Amino acid sequence: MNWYKKLYLGDNIKKKEKKIIRRVERGKPVRDIYLITLASNPENLLDIFRANLLLQKPLARMCPLIVGIAEGYGEALELVRRLVEETWRCRRDTDVRSYLEDLLKEEAAGRTGD
Repeated sequence: MNWYKKLYLGDNIKKKEKKIIRRVERGKPVRDIYLITLASNPENLLDIFRANLLLQKPLARMCPLIVGIAEGYGEALELVRRLVEETWRCRRDTDVRSYLEDLLKEEAAGRTGD
């Protein structure tokens, strides 16, 4: 699985982040946890789905970059709202995919430039 280095976390996840990531990566069930990923369809901004869908190995292999974790669907929606607002503040558009991809490129360039 591919996790965004600066993962966006819902307020209820912050103290449990490492435990949840470990369980998801090991294919263990998690209760009421939602993942936010880059959209599988490039015309959409992001996808939100239950982490337990990744218990199915074919879906886990196809999972795009995971950018956020939330507890409950409402918190997942709130996290997406925060991401869109951050994108708007930084770029004056709502192209979250492009914004996150640019951040990834900047991180990679920073690592090779050290």
